[in-house]
Amino acid sequence: MKDFAGKFAVITGGGTGMGRELARQLVAEGCNVAMCDVSLEAMAETKRMCEAEKLPQGLRVTTHVADVSIENHLQRFRDELIEQQATDKIHLLFNNAGIGGGGSLFTNTREQWERTFNICWGGVYLGVRTFLPLMMKADEAHIVNTSSVNGFWASVGLGASHTAYSAAKFAVKGFTEALMTDLRLNAPHIKCSVVMPGHIGTSIVSNSRKIQSGTESEELSPNEILATRQRLKGMGIDTAPMSDDDIQKIALDRARTFREEAPTTAAAAAKIILDGVKTERWRILVGDDAHKLDERVRQAPEKAYTPEFYKSFTEEVGWRLG
Repeated sequence: MKDFAGKFAVITGGGTGMGRELARQLVAEGCNVAMCDVSLEAMAETKRMCEAEKLPQGLRVTTHVADVSIENHLQRFRDELIEQQATDKIHLLFNNAGIGGGGSLFTNTREQWERTFNICWGGVYLGVRTFLPLMMKADEAHIVNTSSVNGFWASVGLGASHTAYSAAKFAVKGFTEALMTDLRLNAPHIKCSVVMPGHIGTSIVSNSRKIQSGTESEELSPNEILATRQRLKGMGIDTAPMSDDDIQKIALDRARTFREEAPTTAAAAAKIILDGVKTERWRILVGDDAHKLDERVRQAPEKAYTPEFYKSFTEEVGWRLG
């Protein structure tokens, strides 16, 4: 697929971050976009940004509220797309939606763990299941599934459990790699790619907490403050002298710095992804940190979870995660 003009694209998680930037860049190339998100307000802002430059006549940008972990939400999204976009086919499917959280089998609830897993993995699986019939009707199509560097390295540091997100992202990577053969045998006009970003400047930290807690408030609950204390303690930080207000400030600062001080912006990430689709790359690493981490894990997989590995890698790329 050498260009996107006149095509129809589906983007999950289009309200913020990479989803928003994918929508903006696709629209700029003349592609019709249907996006879903759990936040109508966030999608409205994405749509406004897409329409800031006058859209070509007939180009459509539509927004649809959907939780990608719930199949009938995606089915409703599909049906609304068919009606509002006036099409029975799509050419591009970006299974981009994802959240963090629920990292531990011990300190997080089962509901938190499964919420993360069901969005990050289930959203990809259900997205393909739901929209594949519409892609079958297109003359050419491409599925783009967002995994992560946590799809080949299941850690964000020695002080933080990261099981739900990592398990989901490993599943996305394996599913997409296996899907290549399935498509080649049964639908050769459809290609697929797995995207593995490193640290990208998005609001995933703050958005994940809000989705997990079911609130739009920036204030941490008592349980969230306790969990943050435990995470900091695991990083070797003494939180005993810290007040709850101190912990709140640290959490807000972490979300801000993750977004604003990332080595790769969401806009740059979206361009890398779209360039990868145009060149039919099945494996799209996003960011220098992703390339370096991939190389290190491949060179020394047995050492990938040692303190020495993490320390030397974070020093090289400047990560401040955990």
